[in-house]
Amino acid sequence: MPGISDDTRGLSVLLSWLKVLNDNKVQTVGDLLFVGNVGEEELGNLRGIKGIFRDNLDIDGMVGLEPAPDGSVLMLGTGSHRYEVTFKGPGGHSYGAFGQVPSAIHGMGRAIAKIAEIRTPSFPKTTFTVGIVGGGTSVNTIAPDARMAVDIRSDEMAPLLETEKKILAAIDEAVVDENKRWNINTLSVSTKLIGDRPGGRTQSDTVIVEAATRSNAAFGHKTLLTGASTDANVPMSLGIPAIIIGGGGKTGGFHALSEWIDVTDGWKGAQNSLVTVLGLVGVQGTSAPLLEKRPQRSK
Repeated sequence: MPGISDDTRGLSVLLSWLKVLNDNKVQTVGDLLFVGNVGEEELGNLRGIKGIFRDNLDIDGMVGLEPAPDGSVLMLGTGSHRYEVTFKGPGGHSYGAFGQVPSAIHGMGRAIAKIAEIRTPSFPKTTFTVGIVGGGTSVNTIAPDARMAVDIRSDEMAPLLETEKKILAAIDEAVVDENKRWNINTLSVSTKLIGDRPGGRTQSDTVIVEAATRSNAAFGHKTLLTGASTDANVPMSLGIPAIIIGGGGKTGGFHALSEWIDVTDGWKGAQNSLVTVLGLVGVQGTSAPLLEKRPQRSK
């Protein structure tokens, strides 16, 4: 079932925390803000978590829940830029107008071929893909329009921006080439930024990572530090400590119709993650907060 583990499981664990804390009358030293947000995936562009950190300037740290193996601690936020690229030309009959007008689809094809040849560093890992293409009106028409969507990602912002620069240049060069092919200049292109996920990193020696590591050890798990693009990107980019941990259970098939979850012994993951959070905020009469208060940000 789509979404059953990513991230319905996270929401259910979050609600279980509330029930456990209320039923057992646990009083924390620091405040806990429970959030279920929207717009993380695809063109949502992290709008939910961006709104949280825009409207709440006194958040000292964030622990997010995502499907992950026991012991995983995500502390690297992979940044990404996404573009919608639109090619426009006059169009015309495939036979009658041949040689007189450029093809928007041919121009896009040239761009895709140039993009495919771009080299990126393997470390920090930097990737790109043309994920969506479309356009044209009929098989016997020189296409008046074409469009594609490009995804660019990196574990560091500098190579992401360098790759972005190369891709945008390749697109412009492709339009020049297609116009030059027919000795005209009627093909044009426009680009629109449709996704901007800031990258960031929570250092492995920070309190928030150590709290998760110690909780993992208490539950018999070896910690594995990982990275990906998640809601944690936003606080990381603001210099706010943030991690993503699992909520228990075995999962797979993310973003597919066959997505699944097995919650056998999943309660252990829910306990593990809650212990991490309680260690950070402290429990009255039991422990002091590990997470330090941060200077309040200003708008």
